[in-house]
Amino acid sequence: MAFVSPYQTYIPLPSDSGGKDEEHEALLSLVPIYIVTHASQLPNEFLYPSPEKQLVVGFDCEGVDLCRYGTLCIMQGGEKLMQACRRALESNFITKVIHDCKRDSEALYSQYGIKLHNVVDTQIAYYLIEEQQGRTRAPDDYISFVSLLADPSYCGISYLEKKEVRVLLKQDPKFWTRRPLSDLMVRAAADDVRFLPYIFHKMMERLNERSLWQLAVRGALYCRCFCITDNEYADWPSIPTIPDYLTVEENALEQEILSVLNIPPGKMGRVIGRKGASILSIKNSCNADIVIGGEKGPPDKVFIIGPVKQVRKAEAILRGRM
Repeated sequence: MAFVSPYQTYIPLPSDSGGKDEEHEALLSLVPIYIVTHASQLPNEFLYPSPEKQLVVGFDCEGVDLCRYGTLCIMQGGEKLMQACRRALESNFITKVIHDCKRDSEALYSQYGIKLHNVVDTQIAYYLIEEQQGRTRAPDDYISFVSLLADPSYCGISYLEKKEVRVLLKQDPKFWTRRPLSDLMVRAAADDVRFLPYIFHKMMERLNERSLWQLAVRGALYCRCFCITDNEYADWPSIPTIPDYLTVEENALEQEILSVLNIPPGKMGRVIGRKGASILSIKNSCNADIVIGGEKGPPDKVFIIGPVKQVRKAEAILRGRM
């Protein structure tokens, strides 16, 4: 059955320079935008992942206060369609390229039981490349998707429509629930993903073997962040272990983990401190990422991601603050 789309957009494709010329311009390809409401509209390679036909897809979710309870509005189609997408979203044969996967993963897991897997998080990849180039990241420095697109090393474009949507979201928090989808909503949803495969290829050209392993591990750990389980993620895919060829380096890698620290009722204020001073000082003293859910939750929990020794150090400091 053929589906005709009234919407089209351009996607940037890597040139055939083989990565030798970092300044080469992207090739633009005009493609249709489909609003999928039934699994039959999706390609078989996506519905039935296989090692013979592996895919790289740009991925993003939109919703009202996107989290475990917030309504998932884009990447939504009822239980049947969402479950049809489960294989792809959990598959090792389909690479999901996403910018900041935490809330998307939380919404998919909490609302549909889907364990997002094999993610390349461009926010994580960006800072790994920065570290390779000798630049250090401030503890609370998280590059936005708009800023990543504006970076000439990747796309060098201004995402004005995203700013327009942000203004509309402030005026109408239920913006993404409106149906039928407006032209602006369709364009904005497409713009959030159409650049991601291109950015993925640009980043893969730059990441060394050490950073590629860290990217895989941190992508898996950040997908678990905010996803509360009773079995310590026993039914999730295993975290990649350090490959043998990286254990012989002079500056050997350490396995990275996620720790979920429960904060006693009424003690979160002590952990955060006045204007965030306490939590910032802990972040500055540990080589680990410390994440708090804030207003969206989960409440009374702190998530710590990083090398084992640094995570244990952060745990000890946090317990001392409580």
